[in-house]
Amino acid sequence: MTFTVAIIGRPNVGKSTLFNRLVGKRLALVDDLPGVTRDRREGQGHIARLEFRVIDTAGLEEVFDNSLEARMRQQTEIALAESDVALFVIDGRAGVTPLDQHFGDWLRRTEVPVILVANKCEGRAGDGGIYDAFAMGLGDPVAISAEHGEGLVELHDALLPFAPQDEDDSDEEEDPDNRPLMLAIVGRPNAGKSTLINRIIGEDRMLVGPEAGITRDSISVDWKHEGRIIRLYDTAGMRRRARVNQKLEKLAVADGLRAVQFAEIVVLLVDATQPLERQDLVIARQTEEEGRGLVIGINKWDLVENGAETMEEIRYKLETQLSQIKGVPIVTLSALKGRGVDKLLPTVLKAEKAWNLRISTARLNRWIEDMTRKHPPPLVDGRRFKIRYVTQVKARPPTFSLFTSSGGQLPSAYERYLVNGLRETFGLQGVPIRLMLRKSKNPFASEDERRK
Repeated sequence: MTFTVAIIGRPNVGKSTLFNRLVGKRLALVDDLPGVTRDRREGQGHIARLEFRVIDTAGLEEVFDNSLEARMRQQTEIALAESDVALFVIDGRAGVTPLDQHFGDWLRRTEVPVILVANKCEGRAGDGGIYDAFAMGLGDPVAISAEHGEGLVELHDALLPFAPQDEDDSDEEEDPDNRPLMLAIVGRPNAGKSTLINRIIGEDRMLVGPEAGITRDSISVDWKHEGRIIRLYDTAGMRRRARVNQKLEKLAVADGLRAVQFAEIVVLLVDATQPLERQDLVIARQTEEEGRGLVIGINKWDLVENGAETMEEIRYKLETQLSQIKGVPIVTLSALKGRGVDKLLPTVLKAEKAWNLRISTARLNRWIEDMTRKHPPPLVDGRRFKIRYVTQVKARPPTFSLFTSSGGQLPSAYERYLVNGLRETFGLQGVPIRLMLRKSKNPFASEDERRK
């Protein structure tokens, strides 16, 4: 059995791009010109092992006559009636438009469950649109970038409850601990990634050898650790872009980067004899930019003569060149001999717990009161920058909205102070933290003042 997903939204929000992303082929015509899609298109979609029938629909417009636009709308309504769940797509960069709000109200009155999807949210492009989307009353929005393949893990989790379940294993599926943990092992060539995976799973699953660059594809292996399913991704070694000159290697590196995008936690495996070179730090920054949890594994530790000196060098490089994810956990090991490998997965699971952490608004506001009392916000444009309250808008990675008096840019030094405070107070070591600033509305201000 499978289930049906309809992709719905106004024109030019990226519905066909999302459709192509889900089916894994360029089946739907995509162009910047709005209204390209006219009829509904069906395909077999999947995210990881979650499979479903997906329907691409024409852009919704407020037309009820016998025109082409009205017939397109009717096709969309038919698709919605056939579906088990609808993905209501909005443009995260443009925010919620009156047409979005209108069709959101219409969808709320239907019997079909709706998942609100904010598209075009690569990087921080959709921060404002995501915040506006909370007011639509359709639940927490799922931020994605259909073009770049970002946010698919969150979309997978949102769709999972609608997948049919066999009676025999329905209880198992409902347990969040039975959801596979997506774990990518990345690093430079010959760091020992395949050897580590073979050691973890206890069999020679990956081809290994002394030559650098044996692995070319991102290969996934399902494995259980103390009853928890873990999907391990072995990736090709990532060299500096200037050194990647063969087409096959370029494709392999691109495949490895996609594995990072789909992973939840990334283990950056580093050669202890060449600890934390420039390319290692580049990979770590890419992991942080993708919003994934990070654990650093120092492999070949048995070859290090002065462990204390090497560890001091590693921590110094992390402190000075990777300060945006302060406190990244480090595990020293030897994949070839098996030493220290048993410490890796408990550290990964701890990082996953922090990556998924949700903190109540009450706790956050007690924390912000304490932080601002110790170090009040600095002056901005000659005026005191006031933080009125803070709330967590999502996890994976932990993302927070700070409601301020002005909504302006928070000085970078004070933002680092708050991020480090969140990390230390709530145990968020090794995971990215996102802060979004919002201007608090004055309920006593006139309408003209509120629009300013």
